[in-house]
Amino acid sequence: MKYPLPVFLLTYLLCLPIAAQDKPQQKLAIQQGVNFKSVNAVSQYWVSEKLDGIRGYWNGKHLLTRQGHIIHSPKWFTLHWPQNSMDGELWIARDQFQSALSCVRKKNIDENCWRKVRFMIFDLPKQGGTFKERVNTMKQLITNTSSLYLAMIPQIKLKNMEQVESMLNNIVANKGEGLMMHYENAYYKVGRTSNLMKLKKHQDAEAIVIAHLSGKGKYQNMLGAITVKTAQGITFNIGSGFSDRERANPPAIGSIITYQYNGTTKAGIPRFARFLRIRKNKL
Repeated sequence: MKYPLPVFLLTYLLCLPIAAQDKPQQKLAIQQGVNFKSVNAVSQYWVSEKLDGIRGYWNGKHLLTRQGHIIHSPKWFTLHWPQNSMDGELWIARDQFQSALSCVRKKNIDENCWRKVRFMIFDLPKQGGTFKERVNTMKQLITNTSSLYLAMIPQIKLKNMEQVESMLNNIVANKGEGLMMHYENAYYKVGRTSNLMKLKKHQDAEAIVIAHLSGKGKYQNMLGAITVKTAQGITFNIGSGFSDRERANPPAIGSIITYQYNGTTKAGIPRFARFLRIRKNKL
């Protein structure tokens, strides 16, 4: 039996998988933490591991990046998720950032890699109430949601900075990134807030690559170091942290890189700066 052309086209289109929108939406209004500052009472904070994943936002219908782009995930990944807005990290495991990034960035969905990913939530932006109240709500959501791919980052209470340091050392020793400390009576606040602090052994920041410096000795005819410039206008060189492959194919001039460092000099130059990775602008 031959169908009229319009019916055939309609049937064909209905059978196609629904493609996620590529167009960027409005940049999300999300909460961001600041670097750790001393606190009077550790017991007033919830402490959690800082996961080295990709920031994600569930708006009740779609997974979004912080820039408002829709993340292409399998339909089964978000099946049965609640309609609550959820802030979290798309994460595979410690020391697996690049694997998670590769999976999340693909427009042609790789279902095999997505089966390794979990959306680890750490807040409920639209919920209202204090963080302590939101922690209880998150626990209830996870308990009531039948999904292998949705979980909550454990939030725990510690008594003093000695316990915080011990937890930090243990996480870093096992290739984790660091800790987050969230003031229990804080409301969700868009932008940077001291109610949410990140605590790491190393600090990290971003800078733009402005020059390549040739290597010497075993790195002859390869990259020796890159010259970078920070948003504050500070210029310095980074010569460590590169693999041989990265030295043969260095970050392009004009690209933005993330680097680690341990404090700064009086002139504001990062100490012991080490290349970490190239920032992916499209996420």
